[in-house]
Amino acid sequence: MEKYIPDMYQQSIYTIDYSKLLNKGIKCLLFDLDNTLVPVIDKIPTEKLKELFSNLQKMGFKVIIFSNSTKKRLKPFKEELNVDCCAFARKPQKTKFLLIMKEYNFNVNEVAIIGDQILTDIVGGNKVGILTVLVNPISNKDFFITKFNRFRERMIMKKLRNKNLFSKGRYYEL
Repeated sequence: MEKYIPDMYQQSIYTIDYSKLLNKGIKCLLFDLDNTLVPVIDKIPTEKLKELFSNLQKMGFKVIIFSNSTKKRLKPFKEELNVDCCAFARKPQKTKFLLIMKEYNFNVNEVAIIGDQILTDIVGGNKVGILTVLVNPISNKDFFITKFNRFRERMIMKKLRNKNLFSKGRYYEL
């Protein structure tokens, strides 16, 4: 059950204390896109998101959008946020996580994944040993496959809650 438990759980990307991540030695932030940064229907980043990413880069983080979405979906975010992107990440598989760490020369203890799905973002990050941060989904609208995953997640969360390992809405930091 440990593979489903995030290292941190926060309400949103805007409630994370990024200075704590920096102090822990995190240098690279991998962000999921859909329902983590923007709702699935949004085609461009918000001003609030632009400001956050600008501040994170000023803090010294390497910021990468790490998504199972297509290059076409990621392109406007890459351009407007001035960040690198990894499309078709195939989370929770380890391959692209390891590729990104190798390409950018980061160790596992220097990378964090921030996302809204346990079955993709958290399981994938835990498989490779990077820091995992779960946030609540921004919207109830999801892609078809994500709706299926959300159903499975609810079953997993119920088991975790019953074992007092994780509870939705009970936020925690490092």
